[in-house]
Amino acid sequence: MVCEAEALIEEGWYANKSELIRDAVRELIRKLKAERLESAIKEDVLWGLHGK
Repeated sequence: MVCEAEALIEEGWYANKSELIRDAVRELIRKLKAERLESAIKEDVLWGLHGK
């Protein structure tokens, strides 16, 4: 994983490791929020369909 990160920096995708880590954390938070929202929607649909 470290080699992949260094390659992304060398290829110019990120200026440095801090920028790469910030972007990775933002993406992780975005993904987790989306997963929680999807789960809540599924629960609401099941409750609406079955009253449980």
